[in-house]
Amino acid sequence: MVMQLNKDNYEQEVMKAEGTVLVDFYADWCGPCRMQAPIVDQLSEERTDVKFCKLNVDEATPIAIELGISTIPTIMVVKNGEITYKQAGLMQKAQLEALL
Repeated sequence: MVMQLNKDNYEQEVMKAEGTVLVDFYADWCGPCRMQAPIVDQLSEERTDVKFCKLNVDEATPIAIELGISTIPTIMVVKNGEITYKQAGLMQKAQLEALL
């Protein structure tokens, strides 16, 4: 299951979380984002060792700006509070699996 993030829960659920967290930054109007979502959903069902989250950049713009998210979709991986990966663009399942 993919958790919906917002300005109120981002810090706790991502930056203060233990283990690995994958965040999908998206917007409802973004075509490639709509293609990324089912890939992230599928991985979230297969991988119980990773927390999967998504954050709508239109609803949480200050977080996106703080993180330098200027293109979507962007995938970010955080391990024990440290950003270990951040890249914009549609990613295939195999690419995401390799990150994790």
